Amino acid sequence: MGRNTRKRRSSMATKAVAASAALALGGGGLIWANFYASAHESNNSGQNQTKAANAAAQVATISCPDVGQKLTSVPNGAKQGVATELANLDKQITEAYSRLASTRQAQAGDAGFVQNAIVGPLKEKRAATIDRIRINIQRAGGQFDNSLSQLAACTTQAANNTNAGQGGQNNNGGQQNNGGQNNNNGGQNNGGQNNNNGGQQNNGGQNNNGGQNNGGQQGGNGGQAGNGPVAADFVDITKVQANVKAKPRKNGQASTGTFTTRCGVNANNKFNTDNVIVAPGVTNGAHHLHDYVGNQSNDAFANNNTFAAAQTSCQNQQDKSSYYWPVLRVQDGTKEFDQNRDGGGKEGNVGKVLKAKQAEIKFVGSPKAKVVAMPQFLRIITGDAKTTTNGLANANAHWSCTGFENKVQLTEQYPICPQGSNVVRTFAFQSCWDGKNIDSANHRTHVAFADGNGNCQNGFKAIPQLTMRLVYAVPRPVIQNGQVKNAYAVDGFPEQLHKPSTDHDDFINVMNAQLNNKVANCINKGQQCQ
Repeated sequence: MGRNTRKRRSSMATKAVAASAALALGGGGLIWANFYASAHESNNSGQNQTKAANAAAQVATISCPDVGQKLTSVPNGAKQGVATELANLDKQITEAYSRLASTRQAQAGDAGFVQNAIVGPLKEKRAATIDRIRINIQRAGGQFDNSLSQLAACTTQAANNTNAGQGGQNNNGGQQNNGGQNNNNGGQNNGGQNNNNGGQQNNGGQNNNGGQNNGGQQGGNGGQAGNGPVAADFVDITKVQANVKAKPRKNGQASTGTFTTRCGVNANNKFNTDNVIVAPGVTNGAHHLHDYVGNQSNDAFANNNTFAAAQTSCQNQQDKSSYYWPVLRVQDGTKEFDQNRDGGGKEGNVGKVLKAKQAEIKFVGSPKAKVVAMPQFLRIITGDAKTTTNGLANANAHWSCTGFENKVQLTEQYPICPQGSNVVRTFAFQSCWDGKNIDSANHRTHVAFADGNGNCQNGFKAIPQLTMRLVYAVPRPVIQNGQVKNAYAVDGFPEQLHKPSTDHDDFINVMNAQLNNKVANCINKGQQCQ
């Protein structure tokens, strides 16, 4: 798939000059057509771009190359070993970030502390782990890309200089897919709201709310646990210019039907911090809490047999698919059940877990082609949980409010909705499949977004496109004196600072062949089925 060559727009926020070289190291209604705005469009509002010079130079987070995204081929015999080592890389970053957060006083007194005590040792651990990945691959008869060994070194980022608005190469995702149509934005800045993250002091100093300290002294990062969100992560949606674009035209081969599955809103309270797609066999592989609907046996140790034999929360009992996403929380000081657990308060995910009022799941067709049935056990991840350090190439977050969905979709900011309006998270998954694989080494290259005209490229086939709409009653955040009160945020890896762009969604297709064919036939015949 070709890289987009369109130039990025410049950031709305002017980057502050680092004040301390010691710390600046290394650098409504349900509208299913609402996926037509560029994922990286500026909101042109200029709202909430406050910053404080005294926090701008403070190291906010650790930025490490994403080794997993660079893997293109892993032999079957090495998959479990490689997945385990990739999970170790995530754990190492999490531990390093925790040390960064808890040593602010030492950092202020020693210009070399972060490099010598945190970043340097992290590089050594990562180098050893990447070498174990090499050994796993080569023992199983595969070829190891030696350039991956160059990804051991990490850098730090100042509070006003995270990468969420800086883009990167397009790797099959991140774009508002226009009902399956990729706008090929490839990680353009187009707004760059997240580059202005400095200046909010600890969300009113609430570092110990809910019993979570997590270091406490992260003045530039805000948030109840000290690692976000900050005021610049929010915008009054009524002040954002419309950015939703028209959908591509349909041709005579368009598949115009829909298939709706009703699986509830996690009434069973099935939560865990695992991710069996990217970290099979690893407890707390996600480092953040997931809501689950559909399949009730999804955890780190589930396999295809487990999924096929499981119970489901879906009304259609033939749909045992697993639909899961990071929870949304309001940072109100609530001592949630996971306040002292890995993936919860121990890793900066604090506050009251909000359950969606509605979780609407629908499969739609292609404007240019008939769809083929999805294979059983197909896995798809949409979005990127690590955009703060990876950039927006794979971002696929859509934030809006009821009554605004057909006008405004946000990627880099959380909306502040007007009275009577609810927060809406929407996802439109990749709609093109390579016709062979149910997964890939980096969990991306076996599926793709259609191009801007709605066509699948490179011999990929159109499949029913999973679309999801999650509606939440969220207490309205308030911005006062450069601080956000009553903040809400999506769960994430702690070093990702709870940025809106890190929102993502996961799907494992556990429909049997009969139901998969029914879904495709309904869509191809223009019917509305369930």
